[in-house]
Amino acid sequence: MKQASFCYLTGFLLAGFGLLAQNPADQIRLNQVGFYPNAPKIALVLGKAYDNFTILEKESNKVVYHGKIKSAIKSPFSEKWTQEIDFTNFKKQGQYILSVEKLGNSYPFEIKNNTLNGVAKAAIKGFYFQRVSEDLPERYAGKWARKAGHPDTAVLVHANAVSENRPEGTRIRSPRGWYDAGDYNKYIVNSGITMYTLLSALEDFPKIANDLELNIPESGNNLPDLLDEILVNLEWMLSMQDPVDGGVYHKLTNANFDGMLMPEKANQPRYVVQKNTIASLDFSAVMAQASRILKPYNSDLSNRCLIAAEKAWLWAKANPKVFYHQNQNNEKFKPAINTGGYEDNNEADEWFWAEAELFITTQKTQYWQRIASTEVYWLPIPSWNSVMPLGAFSLLKSEKILPAYTANKMMQMKQTVLKQADEMVKDVSLQLFRTVMGKSANDFMWGSSSHAANQAMFLLQAFQITPKKIYLEAALGNMDYLLGRNGIGYSLITGYGSKYPRHPHHRISIADGVDEPVPGLLSGGPNSGQQDQCKYDSNVPDESFSDTDCSYASNEIAINWNAPLVYLAMALESYFH
Repeated sequence: MKQASFCYLTGFLLAGFGLLAQNPADQIRLNQVGFYPNAPKIALVLGKAYDNFTILEKESNKVVYHGKIKSAIKSPFSEKWTQEIDFTNFKKQGQYILSVEKLGNSYPFEIKNNTLNGVAKAAIKGFYFQRVSEDLPERYAGKWARKAGHPDTAVLVHANAVSENRPEGTRIRSPRGWYDAGDYNKYIVNSGITMYTLLSALEDFPKIANDLELNIPESGNNLPDLLDEILVNLEWMLSMQDPVDGGVYHKLTNANFDGMLMPEKANQPRYVVQKNTIASLDFSAVMAQASRILKPYNSDLSNRCLIAAEKAWLWAKANPKVFYHQNQNNEKFKPAINTGGYEDNNEADEWFWAEAELFITTQKTQYWQRIASTEVYWLPIPSWNSVMPLGAFSLLKSEKILPAYTANKMMQMKQTVLKQADEMVKDVSLQLFRTVMGKSANDFMWGSSSHAANQAMFLLQAFQITPKKIYLEAALGNMDYLLGRNGIGYSLITGYGSKYPRHPHHRISIADGVDEPVPGLLSGGPNSGQQDQCKYDSNVPDESFSDTDCSYASNEIAINWNAPLVYLAMALESYFH
């Protein structure tokens, strides 16, 4: 993609009746992809003085529905006001435009069954575009075809990762996997939550997984394409385990980030770095979960994964407080490593997750003991360094096959999930964008889009326990947020919607010479921290976004951000059709 040197201007001007946009479509915030016929259909208009709306057929401009616009709600973060437009009762399938009297028309959208099928497929295909060590031919990648980069067949053991059997400079094979984000490195810790989420999507929505055809090289091999894509990264993860002692390297990386060039032109030496407790436990959890889910598909690989999981757990048990501290390592070992740290000094949640997955898969009591003594009265929204919810979700889904002595702990976790889900959906209709996302300024963090998707995933776990309609509809509301019903008016998924990020911080999209960015990638989204010092048009938390390729703080992409998008899209396709 051609490098951008400007921010996309939305042109909002403060006026007596609220925020007026140069383009009326930018003032009407709605899911720019579409709506299910029998699901809620909510849009918003910026302002506080609008009264009437109509729905127009896109081609004919014929009015097919009309209604009243609701009263305004003021932003807790700025002087912005929004008014709700509810056209839930209009269910006829077709292509439409929403028109606000005295303002103008929205971006177009569809009402149809399987309306998020394309988003689900694109979000998974996004991982294909991140593949390492293989060509992406035009047959599968279209205009984004590229040559293979980073064969990773002669990766060096870094000085901070030596062991008796692998001295410094030992060359090992660790090919394939996915580029982690906008950079070209591969990180075990971030692969942890990513793999959990994709494996869960496969486990929870098998029919949807079977029906999604992605046009990848493995398509047609009698496995779901989603599983084929998962196996690309699973193979790489297995190669990151020391075959002798079972410990797992933190990451496979350059010493420094590459410039903005294509993968095949990036040829810095590659290293595996320090084995540590967090990486080993994340690896153990993924392998135990994979062993269970892969068993019907490939029993040999399933067994291999379980052996790897238990070896990694034993290494962590023998090395329970070994943490990766990049700056401290750089003072002792050369070359200095200056790529993503993914540092985490709290291993309690990793122990919980790893032992939950191992217990479900093996039902060995040694893996239950720590879980039994852990009070689970609160769970964070999942993130790469907060993985206790992943263990809780897996246990709750497996409740029927677990021993009777787990019942009290299962009830505690169930009550916690439901209590928090009820708190999340409380007063959602009074929020600026009528979504769970954005109830707090703290929601607009680094990777806020993935926070919205993971909030929805949390709500969907509650829905699987107790099918309250409000949980499912709130999850759908967060998808609407991601697709345009938000503070910036962008659909945050490249290639989807009328207005999406054109200049993500993604080396391939910058360097490939293609105008459009690689499709199906979830942009990080508004981030009030603005750590990259790029040009932002606003300091308001829910508007802190810059569609420039320098903006790694608001406009990068990452595998752990795309994964909950996959889960959410597949869930909504399953429940709404």
